[in-house]
Amino acid sequence: MSINKNNIVGTLVAANYKTADVFKKHGIDFCCGGNITISEAAEKYKAETKALLADLEAVTAIKDMESELLQKLTPDALIDHIIEQHHSFVRENIESIPPYLEKLADVHGTNHPELIKVHELFLGAAEALSQHLEAEEQILFPYIKELVRAQQKGEAPQKSKFGSVENPISTMHSDHDAEGERFRTISELTNGYQLPPDGCNTYRVGLAKLEAFENDLHRHIHLENNILFPKAVELEKNLVN
Repeated sequence: MSINKNNIVGTLVAANYKTADVFKKHGIDFCCGGNITISEAAEKYKAETKALLADLEAVTAIKDMESELLQKLTPDALIDHIIEQHHSFVRENIESIPPYLEKLADVHGTNHPELIKVHELFLGAAEALSQHLEAEEQILFPYIKELVRAQQKGEAPQKSKFGSVENPISTMHSDHDAEGERFRTISELTNGYQLPPDGCNTYRVGLAKLEAFENDLHRHIHLENNILFPKAVELEKNLVN
């Protein structure tokens, strides 16, 4: 893959997810803010362009077969993958993580008051993400699957109550941005999920689960923002026109 400063961040990550680690290393948001060039991202996030490009060249020297397979999935198959791999992960962890955070806030909150805020933030994320997943599964995803069905049958798609697919997608983008910002705050409060000297094993596990949740959320949002949603918009335009 040829890398230059005009490449779009999200497009690069879609082609090779290993580049996500490079963007993360340089402090660049690749999932929610991925629709900008490398040059623009370097300027926005105060990254050194030459070093960024060199790191990207290094990781893309070898193909990422999983990313290539995900790119080739039809929108309906990609939706099934997102629900099975990521929606299920979110639902499981918004139930399992809060007890850890509540215990940490109770036991270590005096010395680490940031844990009380982290607990509050995660509960807010849990509520917002529950509503977000329902909206996707009940409204947006069925319509995208209808677009795929219409394309396969050579028919016009059924009209939706929300107009263009771009309308609910815009709402999903806003939700993604909000959760991306929420977890940036959680990461900052926990010093990048680093265990403090007085941290116990429960503290370690709680931080590890939070970090795993954020990492999965990044991939989840990336699959939707950078692959699924653009495919859905293009498919609808082709069918309508």
